[in-house]
Amino acid sequence: MASLLSLLPLLFLFSASTFATDLPIQHVNRQLPSSPLDSALFLARSDPSRLSYLLSQKTTPYHNVPLGSGQQMLNTPSYVVRTSFGSPAQPLLLSLDTSSDAAWVPCSPCNSCPSSTLFLPSNSTSYSSLQCASSWCPLFTGAQCSDPTTATTTPCSYTQSFGDSAFTATLAQETLHLGQDAIPNYAFGCVNSFTGSTANLPKQGLLGLGRGPMSLLSQTGNMYSGVFSYCLPSYKSYYFSGSLRLGPAGQPKSIRYTPLLKNPHRPSLYYVNLTGISVGKVNVKVPLNSFNFDTLTGQGTVVDSGTVITRFTAPVYAALRDEFRRQVNAPNGYSSLGAFDTCFSTNDVAQAPSITLHMDALDLTLPMENALIHSSATPLACLAMAEAPANVNQVVNVIANLQQQNMRVVIDTTNSRVGFARELCN
Repeated sequence: MASLLSLLPLLFLFSASTFATDLPIQHVNRQLPSSPLDSALFLARSDPSRLSYLLSQKTTPYHNVPLGSGQQMLNTPSYVVRTSFGSPAQPLLLSLDTSSDAAWVPCSPCNSCPSSTLFLPSNSTSYSSLQCASSWCPLFTGAQCSDPTTATTTPCSYTQSFGDSAFTATLAQETLHLGQDAIPNYAFGCVNSFTGSTANLPKQGLLGLGRGPMSLLSQTGNMYSGVFSYCLPSYKSYYFSGSLRLGPAGQPKSIRYTPLLKNPHRPSLYYVNLTGISVGKVNVKVPLNSFNFDTLTGQGTVVDSGTVITRFTAPVYAALRDEFRRQVNAPNGYSSLGAFDTCFSTNDVAQAPSITLHMDALDLTLPMENALIHSSATPLACLAMAEAPANVNQVVNVIANLQQQNMRVVIDTTNSRVGFARELCN
């Protein structure tokens, strides 16, 4: 994963019965600046790395899984869910990542791990390492065993890049606890060594919710019927007020969906067909084919929980920004601040126009707090979107987590659709 934080998160084998599980979600960064604007700028530093990572990717009672701001918990830019691994269960706060498949956790012993909280395999009766001959091994390593004669005796180990760092892990199986659900034999990477900068890494591990074969939905088979949703609270929320909801039960009834698109070259990503953008009542004019979906180049629009601020390709963002500036008409002009290039004095502007993302069968008008971010120290507000870094991404638009806050986002892979509904979870 290209540095998730250098420019800021630019994140089986069960019966066919239907389950739904809700886990609280929290953001993991405790040391954010007090201003919402400064907090977003601080977090968004990792977006370019995040975008690079995205481009590299190939009716029963329900239970909430706690979800919250990683800023407040672990000083990282991602959102985290409260989980446990092992028997007896060892609690861990795993970063929620809708664009990754494989789960991984730092295990003891560990060299250069970013946190002192480590999973202890020796303390669990349900832990088992997997050998190279395991059918899981090539999915994680991307290759077959180099020596078939020792495949049944050689542990399956692999190295994975993650932003500005890399880790080496042993493939293992363990019982994963999500809310009240226990998922046995869950395949994951037990990390024993990190190299490079670990400052912006998930501190206690990662839970992959992508569309690939190693993801939670794939490993749980029919347990959750291919459905999950999440509600992300504000970065500044100190509590596990958000939730990850697993399974179709308990999902909102009044919700609008747009179809999911599949890219075989980047199968983990949740692509949608963005067809246009409106500022106020004006449909932004962009170059022809700017929103095209192309499986070969990766062009298109992705819904992602790990990127902090929504990023558009250069021509799309320029058109959006220019129309927004035209309608705001700030008397004293605009300034830049970090990733944001359209900041203005709120003393001069009484009201900003709304922004609507047009998708197939869905028009998503962003709440003003998801489109405009304010400074608590000065009368300053900024358009909370930016151009995708040219050196990282020139083809993908990303609908990021700041624009998803206080919404219930439903991913339904069975029916190949994603839905959005307003829900306050601060």
